[in-house]
Amino acid sequence: MKKNNVVVIGAGIVGVSTALWLKREGHDVTLIDKGEPGMGASFGNAGVLASCSVTPVTAPGLIMKGPKFLLDPNFPLFLRWSYLPKLAGWLMRYLSHATDKETRRIAQGLAPIVGDSVELHRALVEGTNAAKWLQESTYSFAYNDRAAFEADAYTWELRRNAGFVPELIEGDAVQELEPILSKNIKLLALMRDHGFILDPGAYVQDLVQVFEDMGGLLVQAEVKDFDLSGGSISAVMTDKGRFECDRAVLACGVWSKPLMKKLGINVPLEAERGYHILFKNPSEQPSQPIMVASGKFVATPMAQGLRCAGVVEFGGLEAGASKAPLALLRKKVRENFPNLEASSEEEWLGFRPAPSDSLPLIGEVRKSGVYAAFGHHHIGLTGGPKTGRLVSDLISGKRPNNDISPYDPHRFT
Repeated sequence: MKKNNVVVIGAGIVGVSTALWLKREGHDVTLIDKGEPGMGASFGNAGVLASCSVTPVTAPGLIMKGPKFLLDPNFPLFLRWSYLPKLAGWLMRYLSHATDKETRRIAQGLAPIVGDSVELHRALVEGTNAAKWLQESTYSFAYNDRAAFEADAYTWELRRNAGFVPELIEGDAVQELEPILSKNIKLLALMRDHGFILDPGAYVQDLVQVFEDMGGLLVQAEVKDFDLSGGSISAVMTDKGRFECDRAVLACGVWSKPLMKKLGINVPLEAERGYHILFKNPSEQPSQPIMVASGKFVATPMAQGLRCAGVVEFGGLEAGASKAPLALLRKKVRENFPNLEASSEEEWLGFRPAPSDSLPLIGEVRKSGVYAAFGHHHIGLTGGPKTGRLVSDLISGKRPNNDISPYDPHRFT
């Protein structure tokens, strides 16, 4: 195997996973991020290693239901209307995938990236200081009743096709298992063999420390361009100077789009604005992560308190946090956890990279020596280590065990 000099752009979970696997293969690796490691989308997620998350948002029927959802103040989908002219082209492409055929194709593409998440995270952290953040658990889906669960039959069929079959708990047994839940919740669908991260930001920062302890170089700089003058990459150009390399990995989430343009590919990628509220010193919390179906949010017991994450908003990268999504999230938390009290609350807004077809981009771009590793939408933390492993294998000349054609970065050209 040829030893490469690799620059990985982006120090979130995907980037640091890639950097670690590359170091373990013996490559020289520089990890570059314009901000602090792990402080982007990798920081603010629900923390769940959601191996069963194979279904995209663009399920059949979304085209008809979407306008109604947007106008319903109690539905967790928001749009900053002033942004609609910029969003329109991407939105049309996004909605074109809201068919049964496309949903099944996307689900089949997502399954290999997320299906063995806990195993891949364990392999990434075993024997390191980052292992303390990894918690194996059940992942519960809370429904008001059996009818509400059965209304999600299509999604559960896709999960079953990927090998994930729920165990159902009903009636009073729900509150016996999770006393925090409102009496209105009468059914839990339990997914065994899942997991979560107790502090996603600290987890990524500890992984970066592991990388540095192995001899990897961390640099805080903003990448501006690539030197492709010899036909393939010879350097990454930043505001702190030039970094020589013979391979580069693009793993900076939604900020990968302008850099892909420099490689000649205009990726239909939008920033999905995601929110969470952290309830510090909560009076009670669930024993494991719970997806509350009626509110479309996930509640996860974390090191700093109870994090409730959810709500989808489209409105670009420039605007600050909107009031309505956070107000709805608080309302849904109160409805489902009626006795929850906290010493304080902390709000967060971040940007998930959403490709129009809900599949990440993984693989070499135009034989340039630059590899895409971004666009994970809702599955970044879950699929980060697997993506990093795939990219490391490609750079190391190994044949990946999975078919990576669904993630082809050229599919939009």
